[in-house]
Amino acid sequence: MREDYTLHRKAVDDLVGANKENSPVVPEEELRKYKSKSLLGRIPDGVKMVFCKVWFAGAVCFFIFWGLSGYLADLLDVLFVFGIVLGMVTDLMTNNVIRFYARTPGANDRFMMFPKKKYSSFFFNIMYAMVLLFCVVVLYSLINIGLTAAAGGDAMALGVGPILFGLFYTGFDMLFLAMKQMVISMIRDAKESAKHRR
Repeated sequence: MREDYTLHRKAVDDLVGANKENSPVVPEEELRKYKSKSLLGRIPDGVKMVFCKVWFAGAVCFFIFWGLSGYLADLLDVLFVFGIVLGMVTDLMTNNVIRFYARTPGANDRFMMFPKKKYSSFFFNIMYAMVLLFCVVVLYSLINIGLTAAAGGDAMALGVGPILFGLFYTGFDMLFLAMKQMVISMIRDAKESAKHRR
């Protein structure tokens, strides 16, 4: 029998018994050799995640806000449905895409308000989307009030478009995520300082 075809039992046993504890740490330079050389692979993760959030929010604006405005007479009804669908899309689609693009498990958790995949996160994401939608509605109102005041009442109102809505929605989302990270780091620092005092 040729040398190439002999079964290396130790190598097979090592492979079968491999887990996080007994696996060697692979340097980042070695991992880079096997990463995709495509254009998408060279775009920073933060840019990809922001684009994903803007795209999904803009798509929901296009299909729900623009699509339902002709069928529902009351704007509050449209905004209520809009907020629910935004939260559902965030939980079921946007967050799953963000998890899919993570290089290691949990690497992109900082881009999600509720990173743990649970049944409760579905409802939390709907409530969070309502808060973000409220912030965007207030921002649109303030912009239109400012335009009217600057033009003396003759200004055209800034309409709700998918791209601009997606940018505003994602902007508030990233602001709240930054605030969440700041609070987490403050709590972590307080715990560390409390440990050192003992």
